[in-house]
Amino acid sequence: MHIPAKIEYGFRALFQLAEQGVPCTAESLAEAQSLPPKFLGAILNDLRRSGIVASQRGAEGGYRLSRPAKDISLADVMRALDGPLFEVRGLRSEQTSYHGAAAHLQEVWVAVRAALRAVLERVSLEDVVKGNFTPEMRTMITDPESWIAHVPH
Repeated sequence: MHIPAKIEYGFRALFQLAEQGVPCTAESLAEAQSLPPKFLGAILNDLRRSGIVASQRGAEGGYRLSRPAKDISLADVMRALDGPLFEVRGLRSEQTSYHGAAAHLQEVWVAVRAALRAVLERVSLEDVVKGNFTPEMRTMITDPESWIAHVPH
């Protein structure tokens, strides 16, 4: 799975907003997280259009979360910035079909999507900011194998 800069930068700005708890300008968020200001401005506009952040004008203006950080999942953010969590050639898992030796590949794609959802839909912005993870996630995080990249030979 590839996470584009747009999603990573969006997360970082949202974590900053969650931690601050007050409206912040795009420039202050960019500075706090060492992000490119113009790119972050475009990302924040996408997040505003999707209802994850709200903007307000004036001296106390800037961006703020549109609902509590505990109510915004990582999946919400990823879908807002990049569409569905998992697709195969632009198709949803259940829309794929295969024949012969590959007949069960659709089931693999459905399981991959379910595994992504098991983490991304259950982890909120607040969870990441505070480091509050489920026991299942802690098990994955503390497994030394999780920290080792598997690269082709």
